[in-house]
Amino acid sequence: MTQRQVLLVEDEPNIAEAIRFILTRAGWTVAVEPSGHRAMARISEDRPNAVILDLMLPGRSGLEILAELRADAGLAATPVLMLTARGQGRDREAATAAGATAFLAKPFANADLLAALEAMAGAEPVSGPRG
Repeated sequence: MTQRQVLLVEDEPNIAEAIRFILTRAGWTVAVEPSGHRAMARISEDRPNAVILDLMLPGRSGLEILAELRADAGLAATPVLMLTARGQGRDREAATAAGATAFLAKPFANADLLAALEAMAGAEPVSGPRG
């Protein structure tokens, strides 16, 4: 069985550890990058099967990282699950417009996180609003 790898870009250590625990138990290899500035370099280096990207990061927003990712021909198809503590409609719309594959508001149920990651693991980025 091929190992599934996800890069988690999350600056809050407690959230990062909780997500790592959930996903590792489900068979994922999880790398954590707390820096918005290093996120693109890590994605380029690691070439994960999926990225879980926090919207609000120090130094660089998740939307900026996502826009750069989608503009990179070699990485553009990487599925991205956008996480945010602000679950308002405008955040979801901005993430979708930037090319997020899926969106999840914090706090989230563990099962919802895992289901979203599993659902998008082989998915292409969405091209329009999602209901």
